Amino acid sequence: MTFIGVNTCIIQNGKILLTKREDFEIWCLPGGAVDEGEPLAQAAQRETREEIGLEVELVRLIGVYSQISMPSFVWYISSFAARPIGGELRPDPNEVLDIAYFAPDELPEDLMLTHRQRILDAFANHPEPAVWTQWMNSPFPEGITRADIYKMRDESGLSRSEFYRQTLGRVEGMRLVRDIPSPLPDAAQNPKGTSNFHV
Repeated sequence: MTFIGVNTCIIQNGKILLTKREDFEIWCLPGGAVDEGEPLAQAAQRETREEIGLEVELVRLIGVYSQISMPSFVWYISSFAARPIGGELRPDPNEVLDIAYFAPDELPEDLMLTHRQRILDAFANHPEPAVWTQWMNSPFPEGITRADIYKMRDESGLSRSEFYRQTLGRVEGMRLVRDIPSPLPDAAQNPKGTSNFHV
């Protein structure tokens, strides 16, 4: 199953705004899935408004992130720096339990696994967007739905955050590759080089 999504990174006074998700009780960036036919920028603004009540102006594209979690999911995420221009900071209780600002060296332990790199890129302020590919071993079979995962969560006997850590939050087999900007010499200097490196 393939998804297209967006995030917004709102940084004020050296801290980034994160939301605590209702479904897994972990922290993450505001954002979500792009509706069919919806432009990415409009989706980022809509998701931010719906989740936390703020109208935002998108300042720049931070990065593009491919999350390959086979055989279950493939996500393509665009992450934008955003500046509040209106609205009132107010969480949607159906999706968000809490809102808080965090310094880069004080990020919460219960943080959505794939969001850490996006947050680091937001603070790094690269001159051009970063492009990353992340491979993960999915704990779920092909064809599983969000409703199926929530049913497993509710029947697991675990807290919501612990269920996330033991399934979607597992790092075993994870591989993260930066495609752009390349830390290596370009092809003209190193014809046999590659623009990828592993971290």
